Amino acid sequence: MKPLKPSHREHKRYLLISGSDANSSAVDEAILRFVGILGYAKASPQIVKDAYGKHGKKIILSINRSELEKVRAALVFSGKDFVVESVSGIIGKL
Repeated sequence: MKPLKPSHREHKRYLLISGSDANSSAVDEAILRFVGILGYAKASPQIVKDAYGKHGKKIILSINRSELEKVRAALVFSGKDFVVESVSGIIGKL
């Protein structure tokens, strides 16, 4: 099977999320409640890394580039303690 061309691959963005409520199930639930099942499928969120930092829990979340603003809005309107510290196209810059 031939590999996909770079123009046909999904373009991902990586979000560094921190906060006291930051865990994988809470982030997934917040995104699902705000954008729904179809929006969740379009965003295709994946937890890349789940760790503790100096100032609480930190999560690196991978999402589709076109759904970035919807996912950020979902985290803001969830009512939980989520802070999007940075967004990058590569994990190394986080």
